[in-house]
Amino acid sequence: MRDDGRLLSVPDDGGVKPRQVLGIAIFLAVMVGLAFVAQPYRLFQLTMLVTYGCAVLGLTVLTGVNGQISLGHGAFYAVGAYTSAVLMANYDWPYWATIPAAAATSALLGFLIGFPALRLGGLYLALTTFALAVAVPQILKVNALEGLTGGVQGLTTDKPDAPFGLPISADQWIYLFTLAVGSVVFLLGWNLTRGRIGRAMMAVRDHPTAAEAMGINLTTVKTRTFAVSAMFTGIAGALSTIAVQFVAPDSFNFTLSITIFVGLVVGGAASIIGALFGGAFIEFVPNIANDISKAAPGAIYGLILIGFMFLMPRGVAGLFTSIGRRLRRRRAVPVDLTEVVANRP
Repeated sequence: MRDDGRLLSVPDDGGVKPRQVLGIAIFLAVMVGLAFVAQPYRLFQLTMLVTYGCAVLGLTVLTGVNGQISLGHGAFYAVGAYTSAVLMANYDWPYWATIPAAAATSALLGFLIGFPALRLGGLYLALTTFALAVAVPQILKVNALEGLTGGVQGLTTDKPDAPFGLPISADQWIYLFTLAVGSVVFLLGWNLTRGRIGRAMMAVRDHPTAAEAMGINLTTVKTRTFAVSAMFTGIAGALSTIAVQFVAPDSFNFTLSITIFVGLVVGGAASIIGALFGGAFIEFVPNIANDISKAAPGAIYGLILIGFMFLMPRGVAGLFTSIGRRLRRRRAVPVDLTEVVANRP
């Protein structure tokens, strides 16, 4: 966000620059390399980093790009997680096949939620989605669904082994699988926000009346954006089930939605890459706070969050963007030729 509270636009640079391709390739190479040097616990943390990054990306598309505030994305995360768990535990689906199913189920729910969102905005929409986040864990505990969802006890799934006899551990394979799925999700998000559909989303966010006058269908854009956003977050939920091998209603209470929203703000409200920084904050900062003070980890977490907001009001991605702009301005400073000639010996 800007310092004045306005959301930043996602720039359309007309394509991916060679240096961006090189940077992405180096980043992916480093992430893949970590699979072979990191300890199992660190691999699990990296797996959850990518998972939370996908969840934050879903909220980035909805809130940062389209301007619809949601405090209920924990519900879509839960739907994706439970779709994957139910199919694996009750119907013996392979873990990889549950990803498309979780994406479709979450997208359908997001599309349905998108219709009431057409008549709501701002705080009213935020409270409506927050009600969804509060309701979903209670629905999962209903006795009528206990045979499907496991009720309060939840469901347990098996840890997938590496396929084709690959000489890697199950933890390494889960991490690499999550990284591959996450890369596809981020690529989809990147292309979506930098194309014609992304420009329509931003037009609806910045000035809906003008966007409608230009021929943009507000109903279509808003509902489809909700569906895509829920789909990304649902995929994240399915990945978390594969990584954790357990789901329970209390794991998806309303604090999860707040946590995803915090990741959005910390990473950068309208930044695709910022979603990864948000995922890192969600995964690592609570552990850091607990290591600093086991007596009051919540207080330490709050202080760290306040520090981030004070030092980086536009998020981590916004900070890097500002630094990059300043460096480009320094390189572009014009040279005063008269001064150069006057100072020649």
